[in-house]
Amino acid sequence: MELNLAEWQIIIVKVAIILGVVPMAALVGGYAEHKVMAHLQHRLGPMYAGGFHGWAQTLADGLKFLYKEDIIPDAADKRVFKLAPVAIFVPVVMIYLVIPIDRTLMIENLDLGLFYLLAIGSVSSIGLIMAGWSSANKYALIGALRSAAQLIAYELPIVLAAAAVAMLAGTLSLNGIVEAQDWPFALWPIGIGQVAFLLFTVGSVAEMTRIPFDMPVAESEIITGPFTEYTGMRYIFAHMFAEMGHMVAFAGIAATLFLGGYKPIVPWEPLEVIPGFVWFFGKLVFMVFLFLWMRPTFPRVREDQLQKFAWKFLIPVGLALILAVGAWVLYAPESIKG
Repeated sequence: MELNLAEWQIIIVKVAIILGVVPMAALVGGYAEHKVMAHLQHRLGPMYAGGFHGWAQTLADGLKFLYKEDIIPDAADKRVFKLAPVAIFVPVVMIYLVIPIDRTLMIENLDLGLFYLLAIGSVSSIGLIMAGWSSANKYALIGALRSAAQLIAYELPIVLAAAAVAMLAGTLSLNGIVEAQDWPFALWPIGIGQVAFLLFTVGSVAEMTRIPFDMPVAESEIITGPFTEYTGMRYIFAHMFAEMGHMVAFAGIAATLFLGGYKPIVPWEPLEVIPGFVWFFGKLVFMVFLFLWMRPTFPRVREDQLQKFAWKFLIPVGLALILAVGAWVLYAPESIKG
């Protein structure tokens, strides 16, 4: 079907918004990481770039990489090497398309929004494998193989937790899931919601390859894994923008699925006057802080520990969660559910 001019203009505006939001989210997330880690470790962090508390530090870091030379190893598969950052960054951008910031404030309202998120959220791992394989570097290849193994293991807890949400809400629409909640964990029987939330959070940290699950990019072992041979802006888009963009996106997804999204923290009428996007961003900031807090708090686990934790604990717990939610949906009295 052909699109008329107005529809093309709408698409261009939406693409421009997303392409502006994701790098901005990455910059703000990078600055927050500097400051949160600094205060957790009893130090100041950035203080000089830009003046007030070093607010321009991440901009300065970005400009530094902009002026660095773009080097491609002689032995690399140059075509795949160049495409890998695109394959990593573009899926991160696409996650933002369906996250509802308010009842009517989103780029696209898909009936299968949750399915779309689960599908697109794992595509970046293909880019990581492309980057590691094409670099002709043993450390990059080891990082890529670790990424693939980690994706297989930790995608399952995320899917199981999200599937439990969809079963309770009776819809795959993200707006529908938010509307089914009156406050955080409102969909859930007591205790089960917290288990699903922990499953999703732990799986998300592993999906983002952040400490304590940063084995694919463990600096002290394999330099930066799949990104070892990348320099300049390719490194920025493949690693820094993608990691921070992923973190903010997963924070928004968790806020939508478990914390009531754009709804007030408690169902109290005076709180309804506060715009929905304020509640959403408040919950998103909480989740971002949670992800940032983990980095200086937990040590990196070994690769064998990472796999055992997923296959012997998280996945069995996720399967038990699905059974419990299925029993609740089928057999719990309507008076208790409502």
